[in-house]
Amino acid sequence: MQLPLAERLRPHTLDEYIGQKHLVGPGAIMQRMIESGNIASFILWGPPGVGKTTLAKIVANTVKVPFYTLSAVHSGVKDVREVLDKCAKEANGIFSNGRPILFIDEIHRFNKSQQDSLLGAVENGTVTLIGATTENPSFEVIRPLLSRAQVYTLSPLGEEDMKELLDRALAEDTILKDRGVKIEGTDALFRYSGGDARKLLNILDLLEQSTPKDSPIIINDEIITNRLQKNPAAYDKNGEMHYDIISAFIKSVRGSDPDAAIYWLARMIEGGEEPEFIARRLLILAAEDIGLANPNALLLANATFDAIHKIGWPEGRIPLAECTVYLATSPKSNSAYMAINTALETVRSTGNRPVPLHLRNAPTELMKKLDYGTNYKYAHDYPGHFVKQQFMPEELGNPTFWYPADNPAEEKAAALQRQRWGSDKK
Repeated sequence: MQLPLAERLRPHTLDEYIGQKHLVGPGAIMQRMIESGNIASFILWGPPGVGKTTLAKIVANTVKVPFYTLSAVHSGVKDVREVLDKCAKEANGIFSNGRPILFIDEIHRFNKSQQDSLLGAVENGTVTLIGATTENPSFEVIRPLLSRAQVYTLSPLGEEDMKELLDRALAEDTILKDRGVKIEGTDALFRYSGGDARKLLNILDLLEQSTPKDSPIIINDEIITNRLQKNPAAYDKNGEMHYDIISAFIKSVRGSDPDAAIYWLARMIEGGEEPEFIARRLLILAAEDIGLANPNALLLANATFDAIHKIGWPEGRIPLAECTVYLATSPKSNSAYMAINTALETVRSTGNRPVPLHLRNAPTELMKKLDYGTNYKYAHDYPGHFVKQQFMPEELGNPTFWYPADNPAEEKAAALQRQRWGSDKK
């Protein structure tokens, strides 16, 4: 049976690996770990088809240590313990070449007890853990495990990476070389691939298999578009313009079009998207784009995230739809989002300015003698629970970071601020 092109071309060394130069380039972290032979536990976070599994295998093969694999989709606590027992025997064996590596694909699918079962082995050095996930580890991996593993982010392949991958496939794959490939245009090929190496190679496989054996394989925008439209089931849930659809969903909510937002939500649900991914985007939307114009939006988005965990599919579509319509029809403000971004820029450009003495904590007598906390005015001792005093570092003066948006909630808050601070605050 003919192996898929993605398997035929799977890299075996870092020199063959395409993309992620920040991790595998000269002097980058993966190069340094391999050269030293000291592999620390880490988690690879990125979208599908960017080389997470391949990179883990390259690391293990290069340092020549035992390599075990578990899929979080099919493995339970019992499977984890059995593999850890094998790793312990390998690590303590007479012929041990080093600490075994345990690779867990889709580690975000492990529940808390499954992740807990890894802690001891990772902590005592029985095993080096390498995890791969398409979901944000901060949300999906328990804190104790995160503290024991560095997280490395992988990005979708850029156009130059995709060109390199295409050139390599045409130059090295025997089947494609024997068939002959004529390139007339790559815009559609790269667009449908969406930075996913596996998807690009799957498209080439599809072209090869759907082109008569006595005809050359032609790559152009029209052929790519026609073949993919006729084969919609050729790709997984992340293959159908995954990032374009979530982008359209976000922009529809931000643009206050509930009908378009519900349509894109339906596209994601029908395509098999993870409900947690959608709920997480709604949480971000509630904070970034609705914000202070309607603070209840964040509460509803958070409740939606909790609800889908409790009720699952298919009923989970209902709170997702409710939250989507609510956010789309809510007043919009990004003032808090802009405020923190501007404040971060100021912090980076001005450095660590000292905290004014009257705002400092004074838990010891020495600190009190140094005037820590002296002359601080306790707001509740004053009319209206407010009194003017300097809260910023003296060197910065009183810069403005928050500019209220034009909605009733923020206009009311801004009026109260003007009443309190007068001309001292905008």
